Amino acid sequence: MLFLALVVSVALQVGVNLANDYSDGVRGTDDKRVGPLRLVGSGLVAPRDVKRAAFLCFAVAAMAGLLIAANTSWWLIAVGAASILSAWFYTGGPRPYGYAGFGEVFVFVFFGLVATVGTAYAVTGVFDVWAFLPGSAVGILATQLLVVNNLRDIPTDGPSGKLTLAVRMGDRATRILFVTLSFVFFVIVVVSSLTERWSLIAILGLIVAWKPNRDVLRGVSGKDLVPVLGGTARFQMTAGALLAIGIAVS
Repeated sequence: MLFLALVVSVALQVGVNLANDYSDGVRGTDDKRVGPLRLVGSGLVAPRDVKRAAFLCFAVAAMAGLLIAANTSWWLIAVGAASILSAWFYTGGPRPYGYAGFGEVFVFVFFGLVATVGTAYAVTGVFDVWAFLPGSAVGILATQLLVVNNLRDIPTDGPSGKLTLAVRMGDRATRILFVTLSFVFFVIVVVSSLTERWSLIAILGLIVAWKPNRDVLRGVSGKDLVPVLGGTARFQMTAGALLAIGIAVS
């Protein structure tokens, strides 16, 4: 079950990135992109091929999810369907929710709570309410990555009609939100340690979190935020791994 859950997670992650690449590219949102190169926006790959690859990833996730549901509970099919629809309509469809400022909410729910609690249920067959704590921690990390990505794109997203949460909040408030999410993550870790004491090891993630938080507070912008995005991803991987190790040995 753990392997199948991993297949679902990776397939959905790759799928949503390809779907985002396709939808932003055909809408023209990436015409003046500051961040890393996009397939459709740069013209490297035909839009139909990127779209086809995205739906192939969704199909792989669906098949692995069906196997999990068959061995655990059929209601997981509804969760899987919601995850795939969420992945596509983030920037796809006539009214993408990512263009209305709800991207962070859905990332927290699906990349945090659904992924973590769902995996725990698939592996153990038991719905554990305490799984919401590490699920929330993981969701915060994923959300922070999106926040800094959207912070970088404020100058181009606004004019293109992509009203992300960062565009709606403005530069200063988005920077405060970014740093606040780091603080919230560590608060959740401390609370988690009340039941899984070794999860407190994730506090060591502060070592990796310090630089991206400092740079955001210092006001770096534009292309200078690309390394911050990388630093935030390293913080996400490091803190997430430490949290998983801490829970495993508790």
